[in-house]
Amino acid sequence: MDGTLVNVGSSWAAVHTHFGERNPDGLRRFLANEIGDEEFIRSDIAIWRRHLPALALSDLEAILDQVPLMPGAAGLFEGLRARGVRTAIVSGGIDLLARRVARELRIDVALANGFRVTSSGRLTGEGIVRVPIHGKERVLEGLQRQLGVRPEETAGVGNSEIDVGLFRRSRLGVAFLPEDDTVRRHADRVVVERDLGQVLAALLEFPAG
Repeated sequence: MDGTLVNVGSSWAAVHTHFGERNPDGLRRFLANEIGDEEFIRSDIAIWRRHLPALALSDLEAILDQVPLMPGAAGLFEGLRARGVRTAIVSGGIDLLARRVARELRIDVALANGFRVTSSGRLTGEGIVRVPIHGKERVLEGLQRQLGVRPEETAGVGNSEIDVGLFRRSRLGVAFLPEDDTVRRHADRVVVERDLGQVLAALLEFPAG
């Protein structure tokens, strides 16, 4: 989703930007394997709550509602629906945005990470990890089993090395606006135009299995 279906590199960073913040220490520690996904989310929430101690899901929804779709997104999913293709978001991003994007684009399944909240909708400071940043392959495998879809019937789209696992569980991997050489090397197709219509063209070349 982040950097592919939406025109921002990270939904987490979009919230940071709203508050005029960043989380370089959390990112450094996460990349060094000093903390896991849960602690990384906790560190993000702690930064946001400095600005809004009673931060609620509704506040985050209002922020993420401003995130624009990537150009060509509507046409991509219209084209896939017309061909009977089932679609899914498998994202390490924020579920509030994933659900909004899924509603707008009529995507069948949206899997992303979220937040634990009180009965009034305020964030407790803890996250919910459904898609570990380095575990997308396992999540896609579970989704394939749930839907009865084989890897050879699957295409994956992503923009960074953390999406390579999706490609491994797919017959076709498309790197869209690739951020690094790793995702380029593992992709079957590479799209460098900021237009998801180009992804549709690549997917329509997907050979029958």
